[in-house]
Amino acid sequence: MQLKFKVPIFDVKNLSFSVRGQDILSKISLEIYNGEYVAIIGPNGGGKTTLIRMLLGLEKPTSGEVRLFGKKLKNFNEWHKIGFVPQRASHVDANFPATVEDIVNMGRVAKRGVFTGFSKEDSQMVHDAMKKMDIVQLKDKMVGTLSGGQRQRTMIARALASSPEILILDEPNTGVDAVSQQRFYKLLSKLNKEENITIVFITHDVGVIADDIGRLFTINQKATICNNPKEALSCEDMTELYGIEAHLLHNHKHEH
Repeated sequence: MQLKFKVPIFDVKNLSFSVRGQDILSKISLEIYNGEYVAIIGPNGGGKTTLIRMLLGLEKPTSGEVRLFGKKLKNFNEWHKIGFVPQRASHVDANFPATVEDIVNMGRVAKRGVFTGFSKEDSQMVHDAMKKMDIVQLKDKMVGTLSGGQRQRTMIARALASSPEILILDEPNTGVDAVSQQRFYKLLSKLNKEENITIVFITHDVGVIADDIGRLFTINQKATICNNPKEALSCEDMTELYGIEAHLLHNHKHEH
Protein backbone atom coordinates (compact mmCIF):
# COMPACT_ATOMS: atom_id res chain seq x y z
CA MET A 1 0.00 0.00 0.00
CA GLN A 2 1.26 3.44 -0.91
CA LEU A 3 1.06 5.86 1.99
CA LYS A 4 -0.55 9.16 1.02
CA PHE A 5 1.34 11.42 3.43
CA LYS A 6 4.63 11.09 5.24
CA VAL A 7 3.21 12.54 8.45
CA PRO A 8 1.08 9.86 10.13
CA ILE A 9 -2.38 10.62 11.52
CA PHE A 10 -1.33 8.83 14.72
CA ASP A 11 2.32 8.61 15.68
CA VAL A 12 2.81 6.65 18.91
CA LYS A 13 6.25 6.33 20.50
CA ASN A 14 7.08 4.06 23.48
CA LEU A 15 3.66 4.44 25.05
CA SER A 16 3.26 2.80 28.46
CA PHE A 17 0.44 2.82 30.96
CA SER A 18 0.40 1.27 34.40
CA VAL A 19 -2.06 1.30 37.30
CA ARG A 20 -0.79 0.76 40.85
CA GLY A 21 2.45 -0.70 39.52
CA GLN A 22 0.77 -3.11 37.10
CA ASP A 23 1.57 -2.67 33.41
CA ILE A 24 -1.53 -2.38 31.22
CA LEU A 25 0.47 -1.36 28.14
CA SER A 26 4.23 -1.53 27.70
CA LYS A 27 6.31 0.46 25.17
CA ILE A 28 3.76 0.59 22.36
CA SER A 29 5.03 2.18 19.15
CA LEU A 30 2.91 2.37 16.01
CA GLU A 31 1.92 4.68 13.16
CA ILE A 32 -1.39 4.98 11.34
CA TYR A 33 -1.37 6.77 7.99
CA ASN A 34 -4.02 8.53 5.94
CA GLY A 35 -6.16 6.12 3.90
CA GLU A 36 -5.29 2.99 5.89
CA TYR A 37 -7.72 0.34 7.10
CA VAL A 38 -6.27 -1.01 10.33
CA ALA A 39 -7.55 -3.58 12.82
CA ILE A 40 -6.42 -3.60 16.45
CA ILE A 41 -7.14 -6.98 18.04
CA GLY A 42 -6.37 -8.66 21.33
CA PRO A 43 -8.01 -10.34 24.30
CA ASN A 44 -10.34 -8.54 26.69
CA GLY A 45 -8.19 -6.82 29.31
CA GLY A 46 -5.22 -6.71 26.92
CA GLY A 47 -5.21 -2.90 26.80
CA LYS A 48 -6.93 -2.10 23.46
CA THR A 49 -9.47 0.35 24.85
CA THR A 50 -6.83 1.94 27.10
CA LEU A 51 -4.67 2.51 24.01
CA ILE A 52 -7.54 4.19 22.15
CA ARG A 53 -8.33 6.38 25.17
CA MET A 54 -4.70 7.53 25.19
CA LEU A 55 -4.75 8.19 21.44
CA LEU A 56 -7.78 10.42 21.98
CA GLY A 57 -6.33 12.22 25.00
CA LEU A 58 -8.91 10.72 27.37
CA GLU A 59 -6.22 8.94 29.40
CA LYS A 60 -2.70 10.15 30.17
CA PRO A 61 0.14 7.68 29.48
CA THR A 62 2.60 6.81 32.24
CA SER A 63 5.35 7.43 29.68
CA GLY A 64 5.75 7.90 25.94
CA GLU A 65 4.20 10.29 23.42
CA VAL A 66 1.25 10.53 21.05
CA ARG A 67 1.19 12.89 18.06
CA LEU A 68 -1.94 13.55 15.99
CA PHE A 69 -1.53 14.91 12.47
CA GLY A 70 2.06 15.84 13.41
CA LYS A 71 1.08 17.77 16.56
CA LYS A 72 1.69 16.83 20.19
CA LEU A 73 -1.53 15.74 21.84
CA LYS A 74 -1.66 18.82 24.12
CA ASN A 75 -1.46 21.12 21.06
CA PHE A 76 -4.06 19.30 18.97
CA ASN A 77 -7.51 20.90 18.73
CA GLU A 78 -9.01 19.68 15.44
CA TRP A 79 -11.06 16.92 17.03
CA HIS A 80 -13.72 17.08 14.29
CA LYS A 81 -11.16 15.26 12.09
CA ILE A 82 -11.60 12.18 14.29
CA GLY A 83 -14.88 10.26 14.41
CA PHE A 84 -15.08 7.94 17.41
CA VAL A 85 -17.70 5.25 18.04
CA PRO A 86 -17.06 3.98 21.60
CA GLN A 87 -17.94 0.60 23.09
CA ARG A 88 -21.65 0.02 23.66
CA ALA A 89 -22.51 3.17 21.68
CA SER A 90 -25.38 1.34 19.99
CA HIS A 91 -26.92 0.27 23.32
CA VAL A 92 -29.78 2.76 23.63
CA ASP A 93 -32.58 2.83 26.18
CA ALA A 94 -35.83 1.77 24.48
CA ASN A 95 -37.50 4.93 25.83
CA PHE A 96 -34.77 7.36 24.75
CA PRO A 97 -36.73 10.26 23.19
CA ALA A 98 -34.78 10.85 19.97
CA THR A 99 -35.17 9.99 16.30
CA VAL A 100 -32.39 8.64 14.10
CA GLU A 101 -32.04 12.12 12.57
CA ASP A 102 -31.76 13.69 16.06
CA ILE A 103 -28.90 11.33 16.91
CA VAL A 104 -27.00 12.03 13.68
CA ASN A 105 -27.56 15.79 14.18
CA MET A 106 -25.64 15.49 17.46
CA GLY A 107 -22.50 14.64 15.50
CA ARG A 108 -22.84 17.92 13.62
CA VAL A 109 -23.46 19.88 16.83
CA ALA A 110 -20.22 18.44 18.23
CA LYS A 111 -18.36 20.16 15.39
CA ARG A 112 -20.18 23.52 15.35
CA GLY A 113 -21.01 23.98 19.02
CA VAL A 114 -24.37 23.95 20.80
CA PHE A 115 -25.09 27.66 20.36
CA THR A 116 -24.47 27.84 16.64
CA GLY A 117 -27.52 27.73 14.37
CA PHE A 118 -27.98 24.78 12.02
CA SER A 119 -27.15 25.76 8.43
CA LYS A 120 -28.05 24.24 5.05
CA GLU A 121 -24.53 22.79 4.98
CA ASP A 122 -25.13 21.09 8.34
CA SER A 123 -28.40 19.57 7.12
CA GLN A 124 -26.67 18.36 3.96
CA MET A 125 -23.81 16.76 5.92
CA VAL A 126 -26.31 14.98 8.19
CA HIS A 127 -28.22 13.70 5.15
CA ASP A 128 -24.97 12.55 3.49
CA ALA A 129 -23.88 10.69 6.65
CA MET A 130 -27.25 8.91 6.83
CA LYS A 131 -27.05 8.06 3.12
CA LYS A 132 -23.56 6.57 3.51
CA MET A 133 -24.86 4.32 6.27
CA ASP A 134 -28.08 3.52 4.36
CA ILE A 135 -30.43 4.83 7.08
CA VAL A 136 -32.17 7.77 5.33
CA GLN A 137 -35.42 5.78 5.31
CA LEU A 138 -35.14 5.42 9.12
CA LYS A 139 -34.61 9.12 9.89
CA ASP A 140 -37.98 9.63 11.66
CA LYS A 141 -37.87 6.35 13.60
CA MET A 142 -37.30 6.49 17.35
CA VAL A 143 -33.80 5.15 17.99
CA GLY A 144 -35.02 2.85 20.79
CA THR A 145 -37.16 0.89 18.30
CA LEU A 146 -34.27 0.01 15.95
CA SER A 147 -32.49 -3.32 15.58
CA GLY A 148 -28.89 -3.67 16.78
CA GLY A 149 -27.56 -3.32 13.22
CA GLN A 150 -29.65 -0.20 12.55
CA ARG A 151 -28.49 1.41 15.80
CA GLN A 152 -24.90 0.55 14.92
CA ARG A 153 -25.21 2.34 11.56
CA THR A 154 -26.94 5.29 13.23
CA MET A 155 -24.05 5.78 15.69
CA ILE A 156 -21.51 5.57 12.86
CA ALA A 157 -23.52 8.13 10.85
CA ARG A 158 -23.39 10.39 13.91
CA ALA A 159 -19.57 10.11 13.89
CA LEU A 160 -19.48 10.75 10.12
CA ALA A 161 -21.60 13.91 10.40
CA SER A 162 -18.55 15.97 11.39
CA SER A 163 -16.77 14.91 8.14
CA PRO A 164 -13.90 13.13 9.93
CA GLU A 165 -10.71 12.03 8.21
CA ILE A 166 -10.41 9.00 10.48
CA LEU A 167 -13.07 6.76 11.99
CA ILE A 168 -12.27 4.77 15.14
CA LEU A 169 -14.67 2.00 16.14
CA ASP A 170 -14.27 0.23 19.49
CA GLU A 171 -15.92 -3.23 19.53
CA PRO A 172 -18.70 -2.02 17.19
CA ASN A 173 -20.30 -5.42 16.60
CA THR A 174 -21.50 -6.12 20.14
CA GLY A 175 -25.13 -7.30 19.95
CA VAL A 176 -25.27 -7.20 16.14
CA ASP A 177 -26.34 -10.27 14.15
CA ALA A 178 -24.11 -11.89 11.51
CA VAL A 179 -26.04 -10.57 8.48
CA SER A 180 -25.83 -6.99 9.79
CA GLN A 181 -22.11 -7.50 10.46
CA GLN A 182 -21.45 -8.47 6.83
CA ARG A 183 -23.37 -5.42 5.61
CA PHE A 184 -21.44 -3.29 8.08
CA TYR A 185 -18.06 -4.49 6.75
CA LYS A 186 -19.09 -3.63 3.20
CA LEU A 187 -20.07 -0.13 4.31
CA LEU A 188 -16.76 0.35 6.14
CA SER A 189 -14.80 -0.85 3.12
CA LYS A 190 -16.74 1.57 0.91
CA LEU A 191 -15.97 4.49 3.27
CA ASN A 192 -12.30 3.56 3.19
CA LYS A 193 -12.00 3.09 -0.58
CA GLU A 194 -14.45 5.66 -1.96
CA GLU A 195 -14.35 8.39 0.71
CA ASN A 196 -10.67 7.83 1.65
CA ILE A 197 -11.64 7.75 5.33
CA THR A 198 -8.99 6.07 7.46
CA ILE A 199 -10.57 3.22 9.47
CA VAL A 200 -9.32 1.87 12.80
CA PHE A 201 -11.35 -1.12 13.96
CA ILE A 202 -10.85 -2.47 17.50
CA THR A 203 -12.08 -5.95 18.43
CA HIS A 204 -11.34 -8.93 20.69
CA ASP A 205 -13.03 -11.29 18.24
CA VAL A 206 -10.56 -12.87 15.81
CA GLY A 207 -13.44 -14.18 13.70
CA VAL A 208 -14.59 -10.72 12.58
CA ILE A 209 -11.41 -9.64 10.82
CA ALA A 210 -12.48 -8.51 7.36
CA ASP A 211 -10.50 -9.35 4.23
CA ASP A 212 -10.19 -5.65 3.34
CA ILE A 213 -8.00 -4.82 6.33
CA GLY A 214 -4.55 -3.68 5.25
CA ARG A 215 -2.63 -3.95 8.53
CA LEU A 216 -3.20 -5.57 11.85
CA PHE A 217 -1.95 -4.56 15.30
CA THR A 218 -2.20 -7.24 17.98
CA ILE A 219 -2.29 -5.77 21.48
CA ASN A 220 -1.71 -7.72 24.67
CA GLN A 221 0.32 -5.32 26.85
CA LYS A 222 2.77 -5.10 23.93
CA ALA A 223 2.07 -4.49 20.25
CA THR A 224 2.88 -6.69 17.29
CA ILE A 225 2.42 -5.14 13.85
CA CYS A 226 1.38 -7.39 10.98
CA ASN A 227 1.61 -5.82 7.52
CA ASN A 228 -0.06 -8.70 5.69
CA PRO A 229 -2.85 -10.11 7.86
CA LYS A 230 -3.85 -12.88 5.43
CA GLU A 231 -0.39 -14.46 5.39
CA ALA A 232 1.23 -13.56 8.68
CA LEU A 233 -1.70 -14.09 11.01
CA SER A 234 -1.55 -17.78 11.86
CA CYS A 235 -3.48 -19.82 14.36
CA GLU A 236 -0.22 -20.21 16.31
CA ASP A 237 0.09 -16.42 16.58
CA MET A 238 -3.45 -16.18 17.87
CA THR A 239 -3.00 -19.04 20.32
CA GLU A 240 0.05 -17.25 21.72
CA LEU A 241 -1.79 -13.91 21.85
CA TYR A 242 -4.93 -15.24 23.53
CA GLY A 243 -3.42 -18.07 25.53
CA ILE A 244 -6.09 -20.45 24.21
CA GLU A 245 -6.48 -22.64 21.16
CA ALA A 246 -7.51 -20.18 18.43
CA HIS A 247 -9.01 -20.87 15.03
CA LEU A 248 -8.79 -18.03 12.55
CA LEU A 249 -11.68 -17.32 10.20
CA HIS A 250 -11.70 -14.80 7.35
CA ASN A 251 -14.93 -13.22 6.15
CA HIS A 252 -14.84 -14.10 2.46
CA LYS A 253 -16.68 -11.58 0.35
CA HIS A 254 -18.13 -14.11 -2.07
CA GLU A 255 -19.73 -16.39 0.49
CA HIS A 256 -23.52 -16.40 0.69
